[in-house]
Amino acid sequence: MTENTPVQSNALAQLSLLKAQIEQSVIGQSHVVDSLLIALLTNGNILLEGLPGTAKTRSIKTLARSLAVDLGRVQFTPDLLPSDVTGTEVYQEVNGKPVLTFQQGPIFNNLLLADEINRSPAKVQAALLEAMEERQITVAGKTYKLPELFMVLATQNPIEQEGTYPLPEAQMDRFIMKINLDYPDDAAEAEIIKLVRSEEKHVQEVENINPAHIFTARDEIHNIHCSQAIIDYIVAIVMATRKPERYQESTLEEWLTVGSSPRASIA
Repeated sequence: MTENTPVQSNALAQLSLLKAQIEQSVIGQSHVVDSLLIALLTNGNILLEGLPGTAKTRSIKTLARSLAVDLGRVQFTPDLLPSDVTGTEVYQEVNGKPVLTFQQGPIFNNLLLADEINRSPAKVQAALLEAMEERQITVAGKTYKLPELFMVLATQNPIEQEGTYPLPEAQMDRFIMKINLDYPDDAAEAEIIKLVRSEEKHVQEVENINPAHIFTARDEIHNIHCSQAIIDYIVAIVMATRKPERYQESTLEEWLTVGSSPRASIA
């Protein structure tokens, strides 16, 4: 086993610090913190589902503050338009002449918080598809690149709540994972009360993490050797979701509606 280089060690230390800072602000949701970091390091998007007050938005804001990156927020509502997310072309007067210019929407930030994403109809949700997959958007026939560090972090209320729309399968497929958040237990609830009371008196300071360490970690992940045995195992898991009838002794088929796509294998 080879030792880490100074660059690798520094990146690992920064990631550990990032995790610790988020856990200090988001109590009792360690699985959420781990999932956020996994999505960040794998250049993926993440969907957080939970009832109000389960730290969905707080965890995302803390991640953005720790990385010192731009956070855009879109509150999804039934009357939201796709241009409210992506931006639109507007006329501006330049030297006395009207010029058509593109006004960027909130999607051009490093992190995009799509809050209560399932409260808008499918046409608005679809505005995110190209950005989530290709890290670019197309408006009026023109393509615009998004920041190198870009991530969609969506929150949604349980689908049973009134006024929600189911996410299209094409969009669900673009989230690397969906995380369910539940209410904290007794001990965590008490710690949350103490944390909020202390924040009312003193603003919690965080040490900014250089995003360059994220790219270093991503490069290291891509360099990890993946043997044929691991690839075969991944394929077997994915195929089990597509053809559960192969496993007649299990109840797998009862729990599946649609199998995993090739994106699941790649992820």
